[in-house]
Amino acid sequence: MRLSVVIPVLNEAERLPALLASLTAMNAQVIVVDGGSADGSADIARAAGVAVFDSPPGRARQMNAGATRATGDALLFLHADTVLPAGADRLIGAALADGRHVWGRFDVLIEGRPAMLRVVAMMMNLRSRASGIATGDQAMFMSRAAFDAAGGFPEQPLMEDIEMSRRLLAQSRPACLRPPARTSGRRWENRGVWHTIALMWRLRWDYWRGVPATQLAQRYK
Repeated sequence: MRLSVVIPVLNEAERLPALLASLTAMNAQVIVVDGGSADGSADIARAAGVAVFDSPPGRARQMNAGATRATGDALLFLHADTVLPAGADRLIGAALADGRHVWGRFDVLIEGRPAMLRVVAMMMNLRSRASGIATGDQAMFMSRAAFDAAGGFPEQPLMEDIEMSRRLLAQSRPACLRPPARTSGRRWENRGVWHTIALMWRLRWDYWRGVPATQLAQRYK
């Protein structure tokens, strides 16, 4: 199974070199989709020898644009501040070949100073196992056929990962891989851990109640 890794970026020059270096050992096509960076992110990716495409900004829009250019049988959507565990390509291949799953995600480990981030990650992983809903921080992956059947990511400014999970759940439960993807805790550190937890729960609750994602995105900002 050939894997394509799609990375949407916007001003991620600080993190891209380490991320792209971590992917060199994988047997995968790597695609960076730049949403108009002003810090040279696209140049860094080109210098690393990966395919780079431009797109209007918006994570869902960028991921869909990358998927249209991907040639793999399986697609992995990776945030620029998230690093995969060793052997991720083999883990994904085995998960999608078991006959029970057409998509999945990794457990997540949030890196940062506050000890509470470990608890946040644990709760995210437990909630995801129970609900079948994954977040973008958990490095969502899926077969090409499952992506196409789901119609791609909904091009909305927030909760695109939640909505994509809903679409994929119509096809199978997710494979929940325990080796963790390590993601940056900068969002929690910048806004405050407890404030961010409360904000995200309120936003998710309102999304389930039908509040449009455009309104939620304004509150998130």
